[in-house]
Order: sequence, then structure tokens, then C-alpha cells
Amino acid sequence: MVAYKQDEIISVNELTKGFSIVLNDLINYTKNRFIISKNNKLEAVVIPIEENERMKE
Repeated sequence: MVAYKQDEIISVNELTKGFSIVLNDLINYTKNRFIISKNNKLEAVVIPIEENERMKE
């Protein structure tokens, strides 16, 4: 099982309220990823586009 840092996990509500902040953190590499939780369940990961492209190679 993968371990996630507490500051990487963000709820859907927090994401919708502060999407531009989250996006800027990813663009500026302040954060490497965000793990999205819904109803206290981890559901998705948001990563920078460059990381996604690197993973596909």
C-alpha cells in the first residue's frame, strides 16, 4: 500500500474552493501531487502534465 503525506490529501470540497491554488502548486512544483478524497475515501490523484507524460513513456 502506498503511503501519502497528510498535506497531499485534499477533499473534493477543498479542491473546488481552491482549485487555482492547487493548480498553481502543481505548476510551480510546490507540490508533486494531490490525492483527492471524497467521503473520507481516497479516489484520485492529480499530477502535473509533465509527470503524466513521463509515466507514459
